[in-house]
Amino acid sequence: MAAARRIVIENCAIATVDADDTEYASGHVVVAGSRIESLGAGKAPEDLENVVRRIDATGHLVTPGLVNTHHHFYQWITRGLATDHNLFNWLVALYPTWARIDERMAYSAAQGSLAMMARGGVTTAMDHHYVFPKGSGDLSGAIIRAARETGVRFTLARGSMDRSEKDGGLPPDFAVETLEGALAATEATIDEHHDASFDAMTQIAVAPCSPFSVSTELLTQGAELARRKGVRLHTHGSETVEEEQFCKELFGMGPTDYFESTGWLGEDVWMAHCVHMNDSDIAAFARTKTGVAHCPSSNARLAAGIARVPDLLAAGVPVGLGVDGTASNESGELHTELRNALLINRLGAHREAALNARQALRLGTYGGAQVLGRAAEIGSLEAGKLADLVLWKLDTLAHASIADPVTALVFGAAAPVTLSLVGGEPVVENSRLLHVDEDAVARSTREEAQRLARIAAQA
Repeated sequence: MAAARRIVIENCAIATVDADDTEYASGHVVVAGSRIESLGAGKAPEDLENVVRRIDATGHLVTPGLVNTHHHFYQWITRGLATDHNLFNWLVALYPTWARIDERMAYSAAQGSLAMMARGGVTTAMDHHYVFPKGSGDLSGAIIRAARETGVRFTLARGSMDRSEKDGGLPPDFAVETLEGALAATEATIDEHHDASFDAMTQIAVAPCSPFSVSTELLTQGAELARRKGVRLHTHGSETVEEEQFCKELFGMGPTDYFESTGWLGEDVWMAHCVHMNDSDIAAFARTKTGVAHCPSSNARLAAGIARVPDLLAAGVPVGLGVDGTASNESGELHTELRNALLINRLGAHREAALNARQALRLGTYGGAQVLGRAAEIGSLEAGKLADLVLWKLDTLAHASIADPVTALVFGAAAPVTLSLVGGEPVVENSRLLHVDEDAVARSTREEAQRLARIAAQA
């Protein structure tokens, strides 16, 4: 790192989210190239070479960049619909519209989803895309291109569905792929786009949609494909009471036992939601180190319930946070999930002892890195890790009277992002994206939402 260009941030509070939860009331971070070179209390050394930028961050908190672990970008252009439905009714209402997306829509929706997250401190994004209508174009390529242009680190969970209405599933018959087609397309996406390197900007996961939209064969063979290719596995699990009933009626067992029977528990697996889990389910996740993407706003929007996050954490289950699709979380911002995770979990059995501010921040940073399999690279501020970090402004009206900066960030209003770095490269400054025209994205998403609505209405 001796010859690398350096960025120095100093006079800021720092929450490292390392194993010891090290914090500095006033400290510095030195970024050299794409990595964190050093950090600590007080000012940075004055004799550093190749310093291209020195930031006086008085009034700010530096944290690791936020890591989103579950999303459906395409839903950005179907926000505000079916607002009073539970999950199954919501899916039945929206599948016919979603099944008519095309490449242009997917690209625009991805731009909108990514822009909103990046502006709010997300440095690593994730998209679970599972709707691939025939003749719709290169949807995976369009989504990856949008992430690359925004400048964030990205995992595409290449989803799939092969269980339609005629097979007892929820998606319409024209909205699904064949078993063979889904597996072949997923493998091709891995071969073309997956990067296994330390500083990878794009990774791929194998991600059949859910027990009620995929066959047992697709789950089983999808797991085999992922492990043959050395990539991670992702799906929805235990989201609603109706899903549990569905699994018991169709497979004779609950979701967790069914997933285990198909090879879908393991430290290379993470599942979204996991709301309705009993003690034995949690023990199975803990034993296998299966991860969880907790999506509190979406769970509330669809009346799915309150996930047992304190019990999952106490058992040693890796847990991160997810926005989920913006048709069930219209704001699309992960930093609001820090607050919602804390507040909603306090409505559960553990009440005020459920989560505290620092646990919530850990869910949104290091916990997310864990479930994406990237905890050695991102998720905490430590020397040698990638310089994915966020500088939050906490000296304005919204936060200035809260003495503890982590409490201000989590309990307070959404804090402005003064600077967001991904691999040492600025992505956001003063709450504005640097690589994407936000106004143009807003126009595009509005136009594509209107175009999709017209096509769906005509159908």
